Amino acid sequence: MKKVVFIVVVLFVIVSCNDKDKKEHEIADVPVDGVTINRFDKQFFGGSPQDLPQLKEDYPYLFPEGNDDSVWIGKMQDPFQLKLYEEVQKKYPTTDALENDLEALFKHIKYYYPNFKTPKVITLVSDDIQTKAVFANDLLLIPLSLYLGEDNYLYEGLTSYQVEQFTPSQILPDVVTSFAATKVTPPRDRTLLGLMVYFGKELYMQDVLLPDAPDAHKIGYKPEQLQWAQENEAEMWRYFIDKNLLYDTNPKLAARFINPAPFTKFYLEFDNETPGRLGRWVGWQIVRAYAENNKNVTLQELLAIDAKTIFENAKYKPKK
Repeated sequence: MKKVVFIVVVLFVIVSCNDKDKKEHEIADVPVDGVTINRFDKQFFGGSPQDLPQLKEDYPYLFPEGNDDSVWIGKMQDPFQLKLYEEVQKKYPTTDALENDLEALFKHIKYYYPNFKTPKVITLVSDDIQTKAVFANDLLLIPLSLYLGEDNYLYEGLTSYQVEQFTPSQILPDVVTSFAATKVTPPRDRTLLGLMVYFGKELYMQDVLLPDAPDAHKIGYKPEQLQWAQENEAEMWRYFIDKNLLYDTNPKLAARFINPAPFTKFYLEFDNETPGRLGRWVGWQIVRAYAENNKNVTLQELLAIDAKTIFENAKYKPKK
């Protein structure tokens, strides 16, 4: 009997892999416009005040009205931003690899969203640490200064849990997160479950659009942080159930389990060992379970389904 079960499992895995390979071959043939990255960072910080009129003509959306040229000249000559620019040039002398990666991503997006048009991709230098890669209509803005690597000396003084995600491997996940924000239906309530599933859908979008990316990169964890989540999945789930937290609307729960933080606040002695945002990670596993057990549901349909329905039909069972 055990031999029969083993054979069935092996056949299932083979069929699943074949289906995945077939889909990836179809995606590889999806036509998209070639990606050419516009190095605004080089044109702006490598230029001079005399170049401003042409830059404003070429990139009007990067120069909001109401600012005198002295504002842009001051930014162009700002010592700290010039240091950021210098580090960007060291880290990204060319962006050929990123162009290839973005083209592959855009093929995946267009496969699921046929009306998708390749955006104009522009790289920046910015001292705004809150705004990472972002889709803005037909533009994709990527501040390369936020992807220099966590050990870059210019990040000294910033909190470690933020800097851990300032790595090149986070560019594509951040791009997908920004794209997903335009496609995932916001939660209908402020329950913890609603927030968990909302961010779980965002992460699931990375499963779909970045199938070869490691899970640690998708959520912005170090390998040991991902391992902690995997090894303690059942205990975390038991905690949420025992404390009746899933349908709780206490706004403090977002700060404890969802929002970026150095660790997750279970209010237990092992808290300092945990990575932050574990509520998102558990939500991701719930959405994955739903997708696995409801293969007839399209990606667009899944993203629109409310959290309660997702949860009740996911048949989610934490790994022990």
